[in-house]
Amino acid sequence: MGTDNLRRHGTGSSEWKQSWLQEERRSFKGWDFSSLSGRMEDDGLPWDYEAAVRTYMNKNKGALLDMGTGGGEFLLSLSPPPGRTYATEAYPPNVELCRELFPPHGIELRQVFSDDSLPFEDISMDLIINRHEAFSIREVKRILKPGGVFVTQQVGGRNNRALSEFLLGGEAAPVDEAFNVEQVSDELRSSGFTIVQAGEAFPLLKFRDIGALVYFAKIIEWEFPGFSVEKCYDRLCLLQEQLAQPGYIGSMEHRFFIIAIKA
Repeated sequence: MGTDNLRRHGTGSSEWKQSWLQEERRSFKGWDFSSLSGRMEDDGLPWDYEAAVRTYMNKNKGALLDMGTGGGEFLLSLSPPPGRTYATEAYPPNVELCRELFPPHGIELRQVFSDDSLPFEDISMDLIINRHEAFSIREVKRILKPGGVFVTQQVGGRNNRALSEFLLGGEAAPVDEAFNVEQVSDELRSSGFTIVQAGEAFPLLKFRDIGALVYFAKIIEWEFPGFSVEKCYDRLCLLQEQLAQPGYIGSMEHRFFIIAIKA
């Protein structure tokens, strides 16, 4: 796609730009994308993370840890056992939010500053759940009891990379081909875990309007580094014109899922 074509499209509607700038300025709280309901959707996944977590919560009556709890939305939806449920979070605004939300539910929040140093005693957890949070296998193993279960759903290294490259060119987030279900499963096995279930999927994420994409890209800054409406305006205009025929702009996601038991 040549630069002349980009310049021609870059003179698109000022109404688009003002609308997109409003999306860019919108605030975001916790980890809740419900405001994009009907504007952003995906194909779903072949596994059910929530169902797996609930199954092992019923089997494991000991201590539960939710790694990277975000705004606590998912953990609270589980109605976890009070007095033996813990959560970690690194992002300061979410830490403050959870400190307000969790005490009435008997959940203890601990702020983390490094994946390599979790603020828990050795062999103190029976079940660790982790959805889209970075982790150190060594630390998970250290704090998990023998026979304890680790349930994780991860964002793979190819997630949204083509869209990032289209919008940002050479400044796009790099693809991490090694972060996938096979690699992480092998590392867990090498650390003494037994893999009970593993899966990988590449669902299609659909943006029904460009404003939803703008809001999403501004929040997921690690996948769209340096994104702004001003910087990416020409490309956004091209996407706006492409959206009409299929009714959406698609982006390939990358997810994988593992249930592992510590020996």
